[in-house]
Amino acid sequence: MAPASQPLPPTALVRAYASLTNLLAPLAANRSYAKLSAQNVDKKRLTERKGHATKPRPTGKLMWFHAASVGESLSILRLIEHLGMVHPALNFLITSGTATSAEILGRRMPARTTHQFAPLDARAYLRRFLDHWQPDAAVFVESELWPHMLRETARRGVPLALVNARISDRSARNWTRAAATSRYILSHFDMIHCQDAKTADHLAALGRKDAVHGTNLKSLSGALPYDPDELKRMRKVLQGRPIWLASSTHPGEDEIVLKAQKTLQARYPGVMLILVPRHPERASDIEVQIAEAGLNGTRRSIGGTIDGTTQVYLADTLGETGLWYALSPLTCLCGSFTPVGGHNPFEPAHAGSAVLHGPLYANFSQVYADMDAAGAAQQVADAAALTRALDHLLGHPAALHQMGQSAQRFVSKQADAMDQIAQDLSKALSLE
Repeated sequence: MAPASQPLPPTALVRAYASLTNLLAPLAANRSYAKLSAQNVDKKRLTERKGHATKPRPTGKLMWFHAASVGESLSILRLIEHLGMVHPALNFLITSGTATSAEILGRRMPARTTHQFAPLDARAYLRRFLDHWQPDAAVFVESELWPHMLRETARRGVPLALVNARISDRSARNWTRAAATSRYILSHFDMIHCQDAKTADHLAALGRKDAVHGTNLKSLSGALPYDPDELKRMRKVLQGRPIWLASSTHPGEDEIVLKAQKTLQARYPGVMLILVPRHPERASDIEVQIAEAGLNGTRRSIGGTIDGTTQVYLADTLGETGLWYALSPLTCLCGSFTPVGGHNPFEPAHAGSAVLHGPLYANFSQVYADMDAAGAAQQVADAAALTRALDHLLGHPAALHQMGQSAQRFVSKQADAMDQIAQDLSKALSLE
């Protein structure tokens, strides 16, 4: 396949896409403005979606990372830190598309790193963006591949890499149906790093036999940060009560974890569920569900306090997931009981929290399989199976402790891969 300096010519499908997106760009920008405004994003930053920079370009070489949302953005922070130590004169730019990612990155970005909202995939917006930032190298994360963005960047002679690439079986079938267009998109990259062997096989079938199967970057991101003073306070408040965590719930999953909690009350009268919705704006609806389940709940975002009667603690605040993983020895990681595709199991594992999960985890299929085999995680099919697993682990502290230790050992084995990924990127993108 052609290297990034000589990408394949665009297909008829790409040309049609280009015409349509350029025509509809103002409408897409208005919709993006409205969405970000509703999430209280500073109005001065809205025009970043049209490629208008709100920060100056730093002097010297600039490496641009583009990610979709929170998970993808956070997965590259340790990599950026590592590259920053290896290349002390290198600066970094991260672009993403969501308000939540901007908020969290604003608190966690490494030195010499700037965040901007990604320009929409329209020629004029991207040219304006590239004129200002003039990146010396570009890295795209997972499956965030936009034809205009790739083409306009490559046209300026910027070397490109794709890291932590992920393609599910379903997506691979779609890519194969438009094989020529898929090959065109993939031809822009000088280097492709895949998070699992299945993705590498899919990309090889599309012509990129050089795609490398490496370690999932999310396993290298480390434990999520938290306030240690708040952790001490929460432990004091709970006074050794048995607790479990339902993290990143989606509609249809709150009912499952509440049903399990209701059943557990009979055997463990002091047990408390910490329920963390994936989208905190759903909290009011979940409050109603807690009450309808006959459970006594309190809500963190409005100052609700825990007492001896609290059965469900609705932790509906942003940026505190690390606190809940550090606090709870047992996590039910949701997004896996409904067809969402699962969420990042490395985060609770880094904290030593044993992981239970549902059967729908296409986004992390190999990871969950490996964690289950290592005794670091366990699949449960439904509310009844979840209840049985919780009952066993809460009733057998030694088994729970062993599962948590297995989770930590699983992620610690991944850490040596950071040097190799950084070296590969440095060579492919001419940073050395």
